Amino acid sequence: MHSTETQAQGVPKWWHTATGYQIYPRSFCDSNSDGIGDIPGIISKLDHLRDLGIGFIWLSPVYASPMADNGYDISDYMAIAPEYGTHADFDRLVAEAKARGIGIVMDLVVNHSSAVHHWFQAARAATDDPVHDYYVWRDPAPDGGPPSQQRACFGGSAWHFVPEIGKYYLGFFSAEQPDLNWQNPHLRREIYDMMNWWLDKGIAGFRMDVISLIGKDVDAGIFEEGPFLHEYLQEMHRETLAGRDVVTVGESWAVSPETALLYCGRDRQELDMVFQFNHIVEGWDPVHGKWKPRPFDLVAFKRVLNDWQTALADDGWNSLFLSNHDLPRQVSRYGDDGVYRVQSAKMLATVIHMMKGTPFVYQGEEIGMTNVRFTHIDQFRDIETLGHYADAIADGVAPDDFIAGANTNGRDNARTPMQWSADTQAGFTTGTPWIEVNPNHSDINVAADRSDPDGLFDYYQQLIALRKTHAVIVHGQYQPYAKDDPSVVAFTRVLEQEKLVVVANFTGAQLQFHVPDGLTCKGQSLLSNYGPRDALSGIVTLEPFEAFVIAS
Repeated sequence: MHSTETQAQGVPKWWHTATGYQIYPRSFCDSNSDGIGDIPGIISKLDHLRDLGIGFIWLSPVYASPMADNGYDISDYMAIAPEYGTHADFDRLVAEAKARGIGIVMDLVVNHSSAVHHWFQAARAATDDPVHDYYVWRDPAPDGGPPSQQRACFGGSAWHFVPEIGKYYLGFFSAEQPDLNWQNPHLRREIYDMMNWWLDKGIAGFRMDVISLIGKDVDAGIFEEGPFLHEYLQEMHRETLAGRDVVTVGESWAVSPETALLYCGRDRQELDMVFQFNHIVEGWDPVHGKWKPRPFDLVAFKRVLNDWQTALADDGWNSLFLSNHDLPRQVSRYGDDGVYRVQSAKMLATVIHMMKGTPFVYQGEEIGMTNVRFTHIDQFRDIETLGHYADAIADGVAPDDFIAGANTNGRDNARTPMQWSADTQAGFTTGTPWIEVNPNHSDINVAADRSDPDGLFDYYQQLIALRKTHAVIVHGQYQPYAKDDPSVVAFTRVLEQEKLVVVANFTGAQLQFHVPDGLTCKGQSLLSNYGPRDALSGIVTLEPFEAFVIAS
């Protein structure tokens, strides 16, 4: 049975009941004291993930790379980066994870390669080389400048001049990441062969980086969800995924509830689900984006999540997450990383894990890791932050103002080393880490949290286990309530005679909640981050960041 070919939600898939866990290998665990996490380090921590109960690891890129974007700039798609280990290490990771009931989902980065990939090195040397057309080239504008005013995602122009051949290439993210030309059928064949090679090694699927960019029409200025996108995804499915029991998740910053089923509808033969970011960008400034975040608006946030639950209620499948390697720590962004850190982290997890879809945990989330507060630009490592800093300073933005925005929403928040213990460098390394460890590791770490019966790890264990034993969490109908309440999230999940009621206070204040008729219930307490609740009616007092699930 192939997961995408039998997409009807009534047919159980292994990833319906599984919880994913993202590992950012550079920051997870360093086994050889060079300050960089690696594959043997991951293997050494697999028991932690088995105990958590996860079903698969989404492994951020471990391919050979000059690491301009920490592996999202690949120089050899069939080699392991030496700083991460060897193919033997990778094969052992797959085997050791499988022995613990955990699959390995690879990160597929094929919108662009590294500028040091041998394809690009040949492509930039001669226009008559067959691989020249593996990339997107344009002649200079009449004035000799770039072909268009398109800006790169990480700052500066998206067009980069190669004087040897007198042409510009497209680097939509950065000069170090030249875009691959998916309109070339020979390139597509190379990518499919590479995917099949990895799948044959026993991996559990792919997370596909910015996949909605591959169908772009550059001359029309259409980059996201371009006219060729779904043709290519359907071809990819036929050539690599058909007949395999794997999971595929496509990342897109453009997908909407209106276009989602084009990717993961049961009749589309493309992907199993998408990573969408509508709920993330809802909190961004319309002009300055994430560098100037808006105050959190729970009503707008709920509206987005509810729209996605509705759009994929009977077809397709949702991915559920608040954190990843590109986003701030969720307890800092949506909860309270001070006094109510534990309570608010449990609340956020309850809401996400009780929705319909496959939940993803980002490394450190299960112990409530927080944002870090850097004070100087030299402490940052992210190519995006550094590129935008240069643009912002050129535009007259004060350095402290930019750093404040980066501390709130920058990608390095998720990339500080995993906090395993209170030891020096948080037990991540005995060397000097590639990026500073968050100073709060002395209090927030795996060893401390797992020794606390009321800790976050234990709570996540319960959430993940409930999904495996309660079909209503997996397949139950989702019905939101209190949609316009600025402080409370409330919804039900219903499957045949089973009903779950979920209520969460998103504020650090005690408040009175008027229970809507549809939420009135009496049953048993399934989960709560304060005392058990087994009934709900009338007006109830909710504690700061209180969340609970009642089975009725």
